[in-house]
Amino acid sequence: MASSTAFKFKALACAAMLSVSTMFGANIAFADEAMQLRVGTESAYAPFEYTENGQLVGFDIDLMNAVAKEMGANVEWVQMSFDGLIPALLTQQLDMAVASFTVTEERAKRINFSEPYYRSGLTFVVRDTDQDKYTTAESLRGQRICAQLGSVSAMKAETFSPNNVATFNDAYAAYLELKSGGCEAVLNDRPVHLYFMASTKASEGLHEINDLMDAEDMAMVIPKNNTELLEKVNAALKALKDNGTYQQIYDKWFSAVKE
Repeated sequence: MASSTAFKFKALACAAMLSVSTMFGANIAFADEAMQLRVGTESAYAPFEYTENGQLVGFDIDLMNAVAKEMGANVEWVQMSFDGLIPALLTQQLDMAVASFTVTEERAKRINFSEPYYRSGLTFVVRDTDQDKYTTAESLRGQRICAQLGSVSAMKAETFSPNNVATFNDAYAAYLELKSGGCEAVLNDRPVHLYFMASTKASEGLHEINDLMDAEDMAMVIPKNNTELLEKVNAALKALKDNGTYQQIYDKWFSAVKE
């Protein structure tokens, strides 16, 4: 049995450790404890993020997992609708989000963007039967357009056809609406179009108008008040580009899709 003096010493030491843990937060009580990141995404935007056999996969998913590994962090993925991701960041439900976010000035007023990790452009997809009717992006001006809710594609579509845009929670639903005759075209990032048309029979009867417009950067999004996390993410992205890991992930997802 320990002496009363030894017992008091141990009690004081435990109290001191508890105080330090409380002062600095449970997540950093021990130096070797891995950072835990709740990362939001939208899971119907292949090849960037989607589910396959019940697993979350895609270019963005692989890249974020590699970023976390470089940072020594663990990722807890949280799936939700695209238009709910930024609100979830603002209410501290998420630490960051990765879902093919296009960098815009309007979004930058609310959240921080990481360094860009991908540059894409928008194109239209129409029905095969209309490919002679619609040959350029301009030929679709004023027509009913389908796009994903909350996306830059939806914003751009509105400039083409004010008050004549149908929005959907995911890109797949927009394509189905086009096939059923509910709109004249779908506007989206070109890699999404190409991956959809190369990988699913549901794309039969659709045709891409190869008229690239508005090439813009994509980046990860992080709350304004977490500049420390922003710096770590940017450092990890740079390291992945320098050591070749980024290129390996890029080739995995886009080598089969001619951009």
